[in-house]
Amino acid sequence: MADQLIRATAAQGGIRAVGAITTRLTEEARNRHKLSYVATAALGRTMTAGLLMASSMKRTGSRVNIRVKGDGPLGGILIDAGLDGTVRGYVGNSSVELPPNSKGKLDVGGAVGKGFLYVVRDIGYGYPYSSTVELVSGEIGDDVAHYLISSEQTPSAIVLGVFVGANGVTAAGGILVQVLPKAARDEALVETLESRVAALSGFTPLLQAGKSLTDIFGDLLGDMGVTIFPETQILRYHCGCSFDRVLGALKMLGEAELQDMIVKDNGAEATCDFCGTVYQASRDDLAQLVVDLQAEASAGV
Repeated sequence: MADQLIRATAAQGGIRAVGAITTRLTEEARNRHKLSYVATAALGRTMTAGLLMASSMKRTGSRVNIRVKGDGPLGGILIDAGLDGTVRGYVGNSSVELPPNSKGKLDVGGAVGKGFLYVVRDIGYGYPYSSTVELVSGEIGDDVAHYLISSEQTPSAIVLGVFVGANGVTAAGGILVQVLPKAARDEALVETLESRVAALSGFTPLLQAGKSLTDIFGDLLGDMGVTIFPETQILRYHCGCSFDRVLGALKMLGEAELQDMIVKDNGAEATCDFCGTVYQASRDDLAQLVVDLQAEASAGV
């Protein structure tokens, strides 16, 4: 099944639900970064959370950045997800591996440790909105739900999952269900949703049982007048890095540093953290950057 995202409403518009399947893009991230089992689960969950959060944004070009900074051996997570369905990300220590937790599952919380969750929403104009909350468990889902309740005052339930085995990622994705302000005062509705989401055995078991996102929403919200939007958005792992952007970053080092790299290194090498692409800038490329800087200085730019 292709990676995809669908949206739905229920309770006469009082409930917003979003579901995503991210199996292929999580597997691509695993291959690109040579991730361990627990690192795959951590990054996959965070990328899915970013896509679910970005789906509520309105303006073309809007994006969500999520940074998880914990004191665990994973060394942090950074993802960038867009309203357009693209996502990219990486972890600090891609090779970390831990024994299963007390529930027999990958110990994402232990890998992440204690720390903070940082969220930046770029709505496509003006200054991005940023917020920080303390990590609740390091398991990502609990932490994102805590952020949505604390920083955006939106009662939310989120379920994220990644199943990775010897043959790679075979199931990944998640659902986000939110009670909107018009219905947030209905305590019974909020409690019902919380209990239903808590009763789920996880997200990946549903996929492995052959459930589609539509099936999952039907089971969860079917008796609440669920309306599933007909549009299905395709999701993919995508990084917008390029050689021109690398040259732009090198140019910012300044003339003296570039001259030093020409003499000592005969060029420069840069690796994109998000996708692992390696870029080689020759001494001629660097020399041209020096010429450009000199020309700009002469012109008073």
